[in-house]
Amino acid sequence: MFRKSLFAAVALAFGVTGAQAQTEIQLWHSMTGALGDKVNELANKFNASQKDYKVVAVYKGSYPESMTAAIASFRAGNAPHMLQVFEVGTATMMAAKGAVVPVYKLMKDADEPFNPKAYMPAVAGYYTDYKGQMLSFPFNSSTPVFYVNKDAYKKAGLDPNKAPKTWKEFAAVSEKLKASGQSCVYTTGWPAWVHVENFSAWHNLPIGTKENGIAGMDTEFKVNSPEHVKHIEMLADYSKKGWFTYSGRRNEAEARFFSGECAMLTSSSGAQANIRRNAKFDFSVNLLPYHDHIVGAPQNSIIGGASFWVMGGKTNNSYKGVAKFMGFLSGTEIQADWHQSTGYVPITLAAAEATKKAGYYEKNPGTDIAVRQLTNKPPTGNSKGLRFGNYVQGREVIEEEIEAVLGGKKSAKQAMDDAVRRGNDILRKFEAANKG
Repeated sequence: MFRKSLFAAVALAFGVTGAQAQTEIQLWHSMTGALGDKVNELANKFNASQKDYKVVAVYKGSYPESMTAAIASFRAGNAPHMLQVFEVGTATMMAAKGAVVPVYKLMKDADEPFNPKAYMPAVAGYYTDYKGQMLSFPFNSSTPVFYVNKDAYKKAGLDPNKAPKTWKEFAAVSEKLKASGQSCVYTTGWPAWVHVENFSAWHNLPIGTKENGIAGMDTEFKVNSPEHVKHIEMLADYSKKGWFTYSGRRNEAEARFFSGECAMLTSSSGAQANIRRNAKFDFSVNLLPYHDHIVGAPQNSIIGGASFWVMGGKTNNSYKGVAKFMGFLSGTEIQADWHQSTGYVPITLAAAEATKKAGYYEKNPGTDIAVRQLTNKPPTGNSKGLRFGNYVQGREVIEEEIEAVLGGKKSAKQAMDDAVRRGNDILRKFEAANKG
């Protein structure tokens, strides 16, 4: 009896009870607030659905911070299994041969069901190579939308159910909001993403040559066109009139909106989770304003958000776990819930259809805006996305130059010319480093 109990104790201590120890999967992400809670919920659901793998979701700071941390950890030999990288890091990650495992290869090697055609084309296309092979797994795909505080509109004597469609209408509304005593009329999250990248796509203007870098690394920026310059001049003018309040380069503006400080906001469709959680007022989600003097506008917007990249140097068993987690995330029920809970677009066609069939869009007006905007018209070479090398730095250059205009240090023309010159230098360095 004693020997049996002793053997059982030793077996338990050393894990030889017949049960395999769980393989831990490290996921580094940049989601905060309600979005961070949702990522943890997804990881916990997956962990509860099976016993072989345990996904551990770890917040690693902003997108640029987590990307920098992952590069350093890969060099040190302790990178995470999965890294959430924002869309502007796509070209840089694609060039990191050996540091990443392409998703199409991961799924094939793990013998996990995977059909690229099941994913929304506007989303999947961003993360595939010229052969149509998916390199990273789309997760939180968004597009910028236009939020309006309906209570602030009522106070200003405006129709709360009629958001401005054009920038001309926007100016008239802004004047009335300012006159009503609104301290912050309008602000924006992610200014380069909204007012340069998506401004370009929404008006069918090139961000750069070679289909915005998708057709080749030997691309050049085109964000100093007369229309780009006019748009930045407009923002500077709105700032002087007290209609536009600059809030920073990332999503700082979102808190200023949901606190009630600012009456209008352009930012990610994925901001809806935190706005819903925090706003004490009625708000609406609308299409981005456009310039009606530009022929063909509006065209379609492009995605932002991020995808999961699989880091190299891990065991085959852990890669099987990563593949299973990606299969889990692709489930129709999971995707529909993610879309409805957060405002991010569904990555699969089945999830979009299930959401529509359930009557969700009818019951919740505005929740379909992101999908409608992305699919407003068939994408052109100017509006299907962008893929510039080292664009994390390229976007920072654009942001610096916009800040110089808003600060009265440069004219919009000089700033956008400087953005192109400095940005092209970054592109040439990336091209030289990745030839052959």
